[in-house]
Order: sequence, then structure tokens, then C-alpha cells
Amino acid sequence: MRIRPVLALPSVAVALLLAVPQSGSAAARPARCTEKAVTVHAQRTADPTLLHLGVTNRSTRACTVDRIPTVVFGDLDGAALPVPAGRSGLYLLEAGRTAYAALRTIADPADPEARRAESIGVSPDPTRFGRTFTARELGVGRVVLVWEPVTSWWKPSQAAADRALK
Repeated sequence: MRIRPVLALPSVAVALLLAVPQSGSAAARPARCTEKAVTVHAQRTADPTLLHLGVTNRSTRACTVDRIPTVVFGDLDGAALPVPAGRSGLYLLEAGRTAYAALRTIADPADPEARRAESIGVSPDPTRFGRTFTARELGVGRVVLVWEPVTSWWKPSQAAADRALK
């Protein structure tokens, strides 16, 4: 009969450990950014093959977006591939801050394989929301030229995003 009290003590200790929130638990993580909390933007650059993307957290609390922006091109199949290659994950976006990405739509605008899209869709959270930009809104003419597009991960500065594609 002495075994029962000895076994009961470790069981109580385990129960207490499981009941106490651990650092890094879900309760300590910021929530996903809502569509209302962020502004997505895109603009052309002096380089005709490169666009700059951004997502700004307009809320008063930090939130998370996917660390890789999802970029699609009009009615074309597929999305821009991330550089470096990697899987989806979280990117912390502090209140009032902007994350930046660079998007190379085509390596050579004269490429005969180039496809044409009238718009691009940019999403910081592809399961929830995004924004569509027409080629005219981007200032690139009637169409965006696309062939083997790549995008950087979200970065804290535009310069860092541009360096990721060099």
C-alpha cells in the first residue's frame, strides 16, 4: 500500500506542470493579422523586372503574417517562388511597422517565353485575405510581364528584401 502515495506525488506534479502556461505557449504568441489591421501595397521600381511589396500593421498590437508573401498573376497558373526556398511560417509584424518584399516578375523583359498578366494578387496571409493590383495601378503599362517569378520573404527593410533577390 505504500506504492500508491509514491505514485500519486509524480502524478500531481505532472498535472501542475501541464496546467501552468509555458513560455512560448500559444497564449504568448501574437494573433494572426486581420484584414482590417493591415494595408498591402505594391509599386514599380526603376528596374522594369522588379516590384516592391509591403504590408503595414495599422493596429496597436503586434500580429503575424505568413513569412512568405503569396503573389499570383492574373489568370495565370502558379505563384511566385520564394527566395530562399522554404516553407510557410510566421513573420511578426509589430504595431505600426511595415514588412517589405521584392518581386522579380521576369529576368529578361525581351524573353519570348514571357506571359502577360493584367494584374497581380499579393497576400500576406493566403488563407485569409490579399489585394489585387492592376498593371496600370502598378504603373507598368497594360500588362505585367511574367516568366519564372520569384519573391523574397518579408524583411524589415526594402534594401534587405532587394538584397535577397541579388
